[in-house]
Amino acid sequence: MGAGEGKRTEARVLAHISGTRAEALAELERRARGYAPEHPRSPRRRRLFRDGDGFLLVVEGALQSFATRFTVAELLEDSAAGSAQAPGGAAGAPDGAGEQGERYADGVPVRPAWLGRDDLP
Repeated sequence: MGAGEGKRTEARVLAHISGTRAEALAELERRARGYAPEHPRSPRRRRLFRDGDGFLLVVEGALQSFATRFTVAELLEDSAAGSAQAPGGAAGAPDGAGEQGERYADGVPVRPAWLGRDDLP
């Protein structure tokens, strides 16, 4: 964002997906394909690349190109959720909490759906 030397990077969480990593990637791809960036205003070329656990959208304009990165990431900690999550479970949550779909105020599950699954690498 910004112009010239004042450019900066901005990050946003688009969504929280419960399910497999493949399902999260499929949803991310759907969102990346449908994303309409503000710049350039008159795009000449649009390319979407797949890179590991994410996508790179490059939109070329008359004077410069603009890139948007879409990445699947696992939430490890959230200070706004009231308690930090540590690997292996939700800190401060009683054993078994979240099995019935308990969620923090922002919608993120207290106990991730993947936790305890033995079919994941």
